[in-house]
Amino acid sequence: MALPKVGKLWIVGACIAVATAVVWGLNMYGDIFHENVKKTGILYIPTGSDFQKVADLLKKGDYIKDYNSFGWVANRKNYKEMIRSGAYLLKSGWSNNQLINLLRSGIQVPVKVTFNNIRFREELAARLSFYLEPDSSAFLSVLNNDKISTDFGFTHESFPMLIIPNTYEIYWNTSPEKFMKRMKWEYDRFWNESRKKKAADLGLTPLQIVTIASIVQEETNKNDEKSRMAGVYINRLTRGWLLQADPTVKFALGNFQIKRVLTEYLSVDSPYNTYKYAGLPPGPINFPDIASVEAVLNAERHTYMYFCAKEDFSGYHNFAKSLTEHNRNASRYQSALNNSKIWR
Repeated sequence: MALPKVGKLWIVGACIAVATAVVWGLNMYGDIFHENVKKTGILYIPTGSDFQKVADLLKKGDYIKDYNSFGWVANRKNYKEMIRSGAYLLKSGWSNNQLINLLRSGIQVPVKVTFNNIRFREELAARLSFYLEPDSSAFLSVLNNDKISTDFGFTHESFPMLIIPNTYEIYWNTSPEKFMKRMKWEYDRFWNESRKKKAADLGLTPLQIVTIASIVQEETNKNDEKSRMAGVYINRLTRGWLLQADPTVKFALGNFQIKRVLTEYLSVDSPYNTYKYAGLPPGPINFPDIASVEAVLNAERHTYMYFCAKEDFSGYHNFAKSLTEHNRNASRYQSALNNSKIWR
């Protein structure tokens, strides 16, 4: 028996509804699970960003194919209410679901932060802001904060010894305060019992070791002669001599570009002027690297009391036990400077 016309229309309508639902379901499945990330790269989401900012960053980096589906899935997964700042490693071939799950999770990829050959706090702040989200003024404010240095057990002058130049893996949105806590952890790990014992065997504190290392690092970039040079400074300290370290005068003047430390510079009144004041300066004159610190901890035991840059400008030094020998070495170097027309 033939179906009534109404029944036929109902079946056709039901079939259309089912087909529509299937198509809608497939589209929804595709929006969620099909590939939408075009390339691998790191997405940096600044602190305080909203969903529009994230979408704009994805567009600027040309990371995804379909922004409408991304927005739809983000809304369904409530990502718009869960924006987390940081650096996120996106991978080519990911679906919207994988992408949003990562961004919602807050699981960042750490960035490698490298700094060395740093003299002043302003330089360090600028270097850190190159790698990390906070700007240089935020880092400098913490580096100059005496309460923070006191809380960590340092003075304003000794605070630089807390920062050990190296390459560190740090989250991009790490605050300056958290960065300093990380440095304190690294410092405590570096100054283990073995290194503390080496310092004590030399009759020196870690601060004195790092301060000597900072001077040695300014004197030479040749790691193979740093321990010998460290021995000279330790010999002078032991005998109660003035250190007469040229780099401390440059630091006191705030100018490391000086090539020749002239007599007129030696009168600068600063506790860092080791031509004027006996003993070590109150703190490091830069942020010495591990090689320099290790050189002092393993200083050569010898009887050299003087050194002078070699006249061949190789970067190495002539070492001397007597003032007479040193004066001969210094004369050759001064002549080389004059011949090269290096006056200041």
